[in-house]
Amino acid sequence: MADNSLFGKLKKLFSTQVVVRRVGKDKIKVVDSSRLQSDGNKQGSAHYDRYGRLHGANSRKNWQSSNERFNYHSNKLELYTDYESMDKDSIISSILDIYSDEATLKNDMGDVIRIKSSDEKLKKTLHNLFYDVLNIEFNLWGWVRGMNKYGDYYLHLDLDDELGVVNAQPLSVYETRREEGYDLDNPYSVRFEVDEHNTSAASQRNSTKYLESFQVAHFRLLTDTNFLPYGRSLLEGARKTWKQLILMEDAMMIHRIMRAPEKRIFKIDIGNIPPAEVDSYMANIIDQMKKVPYVDEATGEYNLKFNMQNMLEDYYLPVRGGQSGTEIDSLSGMEFGGIDDIEYLKNRMMAALKVPKAFIGYEEGVEGKSTLAQQDIRFARSVERIQKIVLSELTKIAIVHLYSQGYEDAELVNFELELTTPSIIYEQEKANLWSEKVSLVRDMKDLKMVSQEWMYKNIFNMSDDEWKKEQMGVINDLKLGFRQEQIESEGNDPIKTGESFGTPHDMATLQQSGNQVGDDNGANAGFPTVESETPEGGYEGAGRPKEGNTYGKDKSPFGRDPIGNKSISIKPEAPSRGYNANEVVNKESTNSMLSKMKIKIKTRGIIAESLKIEEETDNISLLDENNILDSNN
Repeated sequence: MADNSLFGKLKKLFSTQVVVRRVGKDKIKVVDSSRLQSDGNKQGSAHYDRYGRLHGANSRKNWQSSNERFNYHSNKLELYTDYESMDKDSIISSILDIYSDEATLKNDMGDVIRIKSSDEKLKKTLHNLFYDVLNIEFNLWGWVRGMNKYGDYYLHLDLDDELGVVNAQPLSVYETRREEGYDLDNPYSVRFEVDEHNTSAASQRNSTKYLESFQVAHFRLLTDTNFLPYGRSLLEGARKTWKQLILMEDAMMIHRIMRAPEKRIFKIDIGNIPPAEVDSYMANIIDQMKKVPYVDEATGEYNLKFNMQNMLEDYYLPVRGGQSGTEIDSLSGMEFGGIDDIEYLKNRMMAALKVPKAFIGYEEGVEGKSTLAQQDIRFARSVERIQKIVLSELTKIAIVHLYSQGYEDAELVNFELELTTPSIIYEQEKANLWSEKVSLVRDMKDLKMVSQEWMYKNIFNMSDDEWKKEQMGVINDLKLGFRQEQIESEGNDPIKTGESFGTPHDMATLQQSGNQVGDDNGANAGFPTVESETPEGGYEGAGRPKEGNTYGKDKSPFGRDPIGNKSISIKPEAPSRGYNANEVVNKESTNSMLSKMKIKIKTRGIIAESLKIEEETDNISLLDENNILDSNN
């Protein structure tokens, strides 16, 4: 019988550690919570737990077999002990703090994590999860630091059937084990074994509990497959060099204390003392110099107090004969020459940790701002890799929370999480690269060298569908810009009114209508006309007297051209040619031609249709109403 409880559904959802959902007609989105695609699992990777097999107590027997309990866990305490000691080092502790600071920066809006989603309700749900429930602004820094230090960090998620994730509790890396493939029927099965120590006085027995994969967020640095199924600490690469550096520093301190101080040589003239009594005489001299007489003022007791000066390191030499006498010479201390070795080891350790020296106060390794900028970019890439690992587990937590609140199918993965890029210089480099590409495209357009399709495909690396989609997006932006311009300049929203005002087409239409209604030149187009009191043709007898019909004029019925053959010449159709000034079109034919032309006026339907935003039709089904043909056509 199927388990319909929340835990049963979540167990089924994360049975393969990969969440796959369809987000479109031919698109799917995969959330690889355990990063199986990059590192594999116990059954598919020959590197699984290879570190434990090679470094275990019985490495010759275990190198071909994997036993998590005896291989890696037998060496885990040794590794974690070294990591704890390294964390006490001032340089390494600062480096761990720097990594955590850079990975959890706030963006320009003051948010540690940015949530992107087309569903506003889902976005608010995730914002409530990360900021109100998990308090990520304060807790994420410690989670990232613990992961960088140990290579692993475990969070136990407290789930509610209706509310989803209501709490997150860190688990000790010393007491938590990850088991993969424990279910023979499911090779992708994962669970966590946690040793619980009972500290009550009634019972001192330890108990073990098992947690499913969806109940634990396992942050792990999967940079070395030899440590699978666990992560590799950020400090592991510098662990050997750090031990060598500690030995060199201890040797330097011992040398400074024991050999560096200046010593004195006491040459004591023993005169004619017999050789057998020389030792006792020298002992008395040494005791006199070693002890300091001390009289207690309160009691009057006499005491030879020990001299705190380091007299035991001085040399006492008996001399006799000649003019030797008693002398005291100074012997300079030995200078330590191992500073170069210490600097060499320190540079190796800094290279393994990938942090620029200038970030922790060592300015001598920086030569100009350009060098620091390049180091900053490389360091930003290292931090960005850590951020991707953190985002992978945060995405898993978000999916568990959304699924518990009823989100399913495509809505379950309809979001993206982003952390702030750690380097401003890194952002500037990407911005400069885009600026150069845009400048190149602008120059190529001005020179008309290649088509826009070639530019989109070869400079911006877009496919056919992508560049066509961007072209439609540009057209939609122009429509939106026209609408905004109309609202700003004319106070008119073309989508609501279906009309436009003040455009060149509107002015030309108004001018053309004025030519037909107003005077011949269209000077009074659009203005009201006032009827004149003067009768048409003027008053009788006013003006220039009319000329009579005179023979010899073209327009006269009795003139040279009574039927108008010269003014209206009918010629056969000829091929089109350039303008000839000798061919004059009279005003009657021009007005006749203009009267037959239709005035093109933008109707509301045309404006509304042209301003309609083009939408993607990839997801439209064949049974959509827009695809049903009208039977009347």
